[in-house]
Amino acid sequence: MITVRRSYLAFGAAIVLGVAGTAIWWTGRDFGSSVPLGAKADRIVVEKAAHRMRLLAGETVLATYDVAIGSGSPGPKQREGDRRTPEGHYRITFHNARSGWHLSLRTSYPEADDVARAAAAGVPPGSDIMIHGIRWGLGWIGSWHRLADWTNGCIAVTNSEMDEIWRVVDDGTPIDILP
Repeated sequence: MITVRRSYLAFGAAIVLGVAGTAIWWTGRDFGSSVPLGAKADRIVVEKAAHRMRLLAGETVLATYDVAIGSGSPGPKQREGDRRTPEGHYRITFHNARSGWHLSLRTSYPEADDVARAAAAGVPPGSDIMIHGIRWGLGWIGSWHRLADWTNGCIAVTNSEMDEIWRVVDDGTPIDILP
């Protein structure tokens, strides 16, 4: 009798997990959100050393995310290909729904001072710095992607976190990337 009950329990759990897993896979979303519906961020703050990104509305923290950043050495981005995440004051310029990285938000890097610094060094400044999710087809990695810094200078979150950020952040939102 106990074996039969355990079998039914295991079968029931497998069905529930299978349905939930299929729904998450099918929609690319998990159904929990830490940000209230209708809320909008008016500022993003990324702290590279802490591997943390916060969405703010005024002084209220709407959400905090652990992030992976560029795999280059510490410090601000100096040139194209250095795999560093920039440091400075930027803004979100574009929501890219056709990203190879689930969804992405383009930052305004390089700004004029970044271009001038790179020109003085005789190197291109780089471009296409994004906040993005996990590459299409690899979303199952989830939060494990944060075990190492792996981007080319971008700021990476899980796909479900990117869904939330996409909804809460408008083009023009300032983003401060701190050391």
